Amino acid sequence: MGDWTFFSNYGHVLVCLARNREARLRDVALEVGITERAVQKIVRDLQDADMLTVTKQGRCNRYRINKRKSLRHGLESHCTVGKLLNLIAKPTGPNPVETTEVVTLQSEFRASLQAEEKPRKDKEVEKVEKEEKRTPPDQSREQGSLF
Repeated sequence: MGDWTFFSNYGHVLVCLARNREARLRDVALEVGITERAVQKIVRDLQDADMLTVTKQGRCNRYRINKRKSLRHGLESHCTVGKLLNLIAKPTGPNPVETTEVVTLQSEFRASLQAEEKPRKDKEVEKVEKEEKRTPPDQSREQGSLF
């Protein structure tokens, strides 16, 4: 099996910065597994797309993610950056994603999954019941009997 992931390097960088707003790009590069120059380009692209704001505090940069921005691809455009990060990013550093928001979104996500599963279970039960009605059990055979 190949070495692939569901997220691109852009997603990985965004998750790292969501976990720690004060992360150095060198540390982000090490965590993602790409060069520091590649991380700089990704951060610049995210800034140009208005998904990320970089502010200088002393000698350090601080990263603020625009959680209201919609994802760029048509398949995911109904979802915001904040919703995605709240499901994925586990806060570790200073100024992490707010945990109450994460818990709320996770519980909403679980509730929506459960709501989707219930109709499926009902359909499966209905299917089994229909099959049972179509094929009445053979009264003459006993369990374990071959004839």
